[in-house]
Amino acid sequence: MNERSEQAPDPTTPTVAAAAAAAAEPGRGTRLDPWLANYADRTHGMKASEIRALFAVANRPEVVSLAGGMPFLAGLPLDNIAELTQKLLTERGAVALQYGSGQGEEALREQILDVMALEGIRAHSDDVVVTTGSQQALDLVTRIFVDPGDVVLAEAPSYVGALGVFRAYQADVVHVEMDDAGLVPEALEQALSRLGAEGRRVKLLYTVPNFHNPAGVTLALERRPRIVEIARRHGVLVLEDNPYGLLGFDGDPLPALHSYDPEAVVYLGSFSKTFAPGYRVGWALAPHAVRERLVLASESAILCPSMMSQLSISTYLSTCDWRGQIKSFREVYRERRDAMLGSLAEHLPAATWTVPAGGFYTWVTLPAGLDAQAMLPRAVTGLVAYVPGTAFYADGQGQDHMRLSFCYPTPERIHEGVRRLATVVNDEHDLVRMFGTGAATQVVRGTQAPSPNQA
Repeated sequence: MNERSEQAPDPTTPTVAAAAAAAAEPGRGTRLDPWLANYADRTHGMKASEIRALFAVANRPEVVSLAGGMPFLAGLPLDNIAELTQKLLTERGAVALQYGSGQGEEALREQILDVMALEGIRAHSDDVVVTTGSQQALDLVTRIFVDPGDVVLAEAPSYVGALGVFRAYQADVVHVEMDDAGLVPEALEQALSRLGAEGRRVKLLYTVPNFHNPAGVTLALERRPRIVEIARRHGVLVLEDNPYGLLGFDGDPLPALHSYDPEAVVYLGSFSKTFAPGYRVGWALAPHAVRERLVLASESAILCPSMMSQLSISTYLSTCDWRGQIKSFREVYRERRDAMLGSLAEHLPAATWTVPAGGFYTWVTLPAGLDAQAMLPRAVTGLVAYVPGTAFYADGQGQDHMRLSFCYPTPERIHEGVRRLATVVNDEHDLVRMFGTGAATQVVRGTQAPSPNQA
C-alpha cells in the first residue's frame, strides 16, 4: 500500500459494519473490493497456487529452490534459435505476426504426430488441437465436460495446476490411490463402483502416467490397458496429461494410454519440457467429436493460438535435431536426479522418497510427526525452498510429504539445498521427539519467513 492508503478500520466501527452490509446487497461490495458481491460463484473456490506463491522468495539467488519445475534452458542451442527466429521474421513475418486457425497451424499439427509416434500413438492431424500450453488444453477439456458438482477422479497426489482448474469449474475431486507402480487399478474400480452406487456423475479420470508430477512414479506397463478398460466400462473419459513422457532416463518411452483406445482417451502434450515453456505451445489429441467442441471452446477463449510461437516451434522441429536435444535433456536430468537421491541418502536417511525413472521430481515422505506446510517458513529462513505436499491434494492430505524438484539447480546446488533442508528437518524431528507433534508444530508456526530485505 502507498502512503496515501488508509489503515484498515476496527471491525466494530459503523464504517466496517456498513461496508459488510453493502457487500450483502446485489451489485455492491466493500471499500476494498466494490465488486465483491458480483463475482460468479465459481470464483469462490479459486486460490493462489502454493508453488507460484513461493516464486518471489525461491527466485532470490541466495535461496536454493527445490520447488519449481523450470526446465534447464541453458542447455538449448540459443544462438541457433535466435538465428532461426530472425530468419522466420524476415521470410515469413507477415504470416507469423497474423491471426491463424483456431485449431492450430496444420504443418505443426503434422509434426506433433511425429512426436507422439514415439509413444505408440497413430492419429490424424485433424484430431490435434494446438493450445496455449497444455494447461489451456486441460482447461478446455474440463470446460466442455464438467458441470458444477460433477466428479473428477485424480491420483493421490495430483498435479496442482489440474486441481486449480477442476476447482475453478466447481468439480468435486475424488482422489484414487497410487503406489510405486502408479495408479492402482483395483482402487480405481472400487472408487467408480462406490460413486456409481451413490448416484454421482463421474466425468473424467485425470492422470499423469509418466514420471508423475509430483510423485515421480510411472504407471506400470501392465496396468495401462487395465486403467483404460476400467474407465471406459464405467463411461468415464480418461484425460492423459503427458508433458514428461519423452524424458525417461533409461529405455524407450512407454506406450501412451491413448494408444490402447483412442476413443476413450484425450491426450495432452506440451513442448514446455522438451523444448521451452516460453513459447506456450501445447496440444490436445481427442476423439473427433470431442475435437470439434475443443476447437469451438478454444476459439471463444483466445480466437487462435499464437502463430509466432507455432511457427517458431515448427521451424525448430524441421531444422534442428530435436530428438538429440531431448536426449541431451535426459542426460542432464538423470545427473541431477542422481545428485538429488544421493544427497537425500546422505543427509536425510530418516525420510523416504520415490526413485523417478524420468521427469523432474521426487516425492519425499517426512519422518512421523512432521508437517511440511508448517515447516516451510523455517526452511525459507534456512534459505531452501520446496513445495509442501498439501498443494497436491484437494482434501487437505499431504502434510507429511514434500515435492522436491531436481530439474533446474546444478548438482552442486542440489547437494547444498538438500543439506540445508536436512538441517531444518532434523531440527523439527528433534522438536517432535522432545515436545510431541502439537508442540513442535506450534514452534514451527511461530517462525516467520524472512522478508526479501532480511534473507
